[in-house]
Amino acid sequence: MTPFWRGLRHGAPFVVIVVPFAVLFGAVAREAGMDIVEVMAMSTVVFAGSAQFTALALLQDGAPTAIAIIAGLAVNLRMALYSLALIPHLGHAPFWQRGVMAFVMVDQAFAVAVKTYETEPDMPRRDKVPYYFGVVMSVCPLWLVFTYVGAAVGQTIPESWQLDFAVPICFIALTAPLLRTPAHVAASFVAVAVALILAWMPWNLWLMVAGLLGMMAGAEVERRTEQMKARQP
Repeated sequence: MTPFWRGLRHGAPFVVIVVPFAVLFGAVAREAGMDIVEVMAMSTVVFAGSAQFTALALLQDGAPTAIAIIAGLAVNLRMALYSLALIPHLGHAPFWQRGVMAFVMVDQAFAVAVKTYETEPDMPRRDKVPYYFGVVMSVCPLWLVFTYVGAAVGQTIPESWQLDFAVPICFIALTAPLLRTPAHVAASFVAVAVALILAWMPWNLWLMVAGLLGMMAGAEVERRTEQMKARQP
């Protein structure tokens, strides 16, 4: 089996999460007053479900556009960390390929790819790029297709279907297997705790604060862990 098809197969299980997630966004965006062209433009250009939901919710609450954009960027700060984690595996690719990989990077692609790279240290470098694109192709086209489906027919979907179950399940499925170090656990714990404590803040500003403090906590734990290792004989 080629690396591309192997990546496609490994990313396939996320279909059960991506499809309702995309349909839900399309339907919610239409209810917020966006037309189909605007919905598809947002999904194509932003290409990040969590950031899109965050920005859309803020705009619905009457928050300034600048706040919505900043919140969306804050939610997507994790992509910078994803990129750093993938540099040892994909940094050898040509510049244009790295640009494409950065644009289509999503949580599912990162989670599957980095887990495979770390559990298979002998994987040839030439196989890593096609493997990554295989994972991406199992997820990204479906995000666009079913965003359109949600925008086109979402208002006819019965509320009893409860499609919003896909959002928390998606992130639980992604983050749980990646909590492998004390720094990861600390970052998650602090972010969740701060989010609950500051839930009263207007315009979902608690989201940005929780994310930043979570990353700071994780970085501090990582720093102290490295210092302890350095002191060991």
